[in-house]
Parts: sequence; structure tokens; C-alpha cells
Amino acid sequence: MPMKDMSAINIRSRKLGLLIRDARLASRKKISECAAAINVTPGIFRAYEDGRRSPSLPEVEALAYFFRMPIDRFWSREVISDDESPTKPLNLNMLFPLRHRVVGALLRQKRMEASRTVKSLSEDTGIPQRKLKAYELGERPISLPELEACMTALDSRIVTFFDQSSPIGQWVSQQQAIQEFMNLPQELQAFVCLPVNRPYLELARKMSLISTEKMREIAEGLLDITL
Repeated sequence: MPMKDMSAINIRSRKLGLLIRDARLASRKKISECAAAINVTPGIFRAYEDGRRSPSLPEVEALAYFFRMPIDRFWSREVISDDESPTKPLNLNMLFPLRHRVVGALLRQKRMEASRTVKSLSEDTGIPQRKLKAYELGERPISLPELEACMTALDSRIVTFFDQSSPIGQWVSQQQAIQEFMNLPQELQAFVCLPVNRPYLELARKMSLISTEKMREIAEGLLDITL
């Protein structure tokens, strides 16, 4: 088992735990509340904060949803906000098993695309083969640091695993869209916010759906008309 790989996972686990604790304190939540939000015991949640154990990606997604914060905060050094938590309840008994299976299937897909065996991935990450097989089958959740280690070994990105369809995924996408809007120059923000400019935005959206070849045909047609 490569010691350097396991050391990296352990360091990431400690950092992730600190970020989780920071998020909880900033949102003024009790450990018991946070544990209930991701369907684990308070003891397990304490272990997450201490870095003795690490949550899975679906659990981190649920925490981001519960804390009402962008998921990329768990990769940040910035202090998070203390907005109110969403009130819409989640059926975690159904959501988590499904998400774990999806994450496992995506992990297997990424490994196959990279033409890697379970054995070689195990050697690169220090994660036992039996655990990797269980992760890929969705039989047990893979911790976020372990998943990140696998993505590093497979030269892939963790964002490809983010939830897109559940209430959590929809909320995360909404937060990302808001962040992208805030990153726009002020003059573009002002343009987008003016109701009179909505037809132009809708036209731009429709044009973005047109294939490159079709756009070229339209451009050539306009050129012919103006000549």
C-alpha cells in the first residue's frame, strides 16, 4: 500500500473535517441536526469533523444543501455564509442508496475508459481491491477523499460525479448559476437584469442550440443578402 497515497487521503480527510465543522458553526447547527440531515449518527458526524472518517460525495452534497451553500465551499479556504437552511425535506433513505450506486457506476465507467484494472487503481490509491469493487457496485459508499484519490489516479475530475437531478443537484446547479452571474462584469449583469433585453437573451439561447454547420449556413445566407 503506497504510504504517500494514504497520507494524502488522510490529510484531505482532516481538511474536509475542518471545512464541515466550519460550515456547521457558521450555520449555527448542532451536531445532532447535521447528523440527522445526512442520516448518520452524531458519533459518525463527529468522526467526520475530526477527520477520523470521511463522508461520501452524496453526503457532502446533502450537507451543502442543508447548509444552503455552494458545494465548492468544501474545496475552499473561505468562511461560509450563515443563510437559513432549506425547509424542503429529503427522503435520504431513498436518495443516498441511489446516489451511491450512481457514483459507483460512474467510478467504474471512468476506470474502464482509462483502461485501468481494479488492481492497478488499488495500487495507485492504496485502497484495497475488495473495497473498490464494493464501491463500484454501490454496495458501500466511497468517501470523498477516496473518490478524489481515484479521480487523480484516473486523470479525471470530481465535478463529473456531482448530482444533477435530485433537489440537491438542482439547488447546487442554481447556486453555481448565481455564482457565475455574479462573476460577470457589472455592465453585463445590468444588461441581463433589464426586462427589455430578455428577447435578445432568448434569441442568444436559441442560437446556442443551433449546430455549427447550421450557423455557418445562416451566416453565408446573410452574407449573400448583403452583397
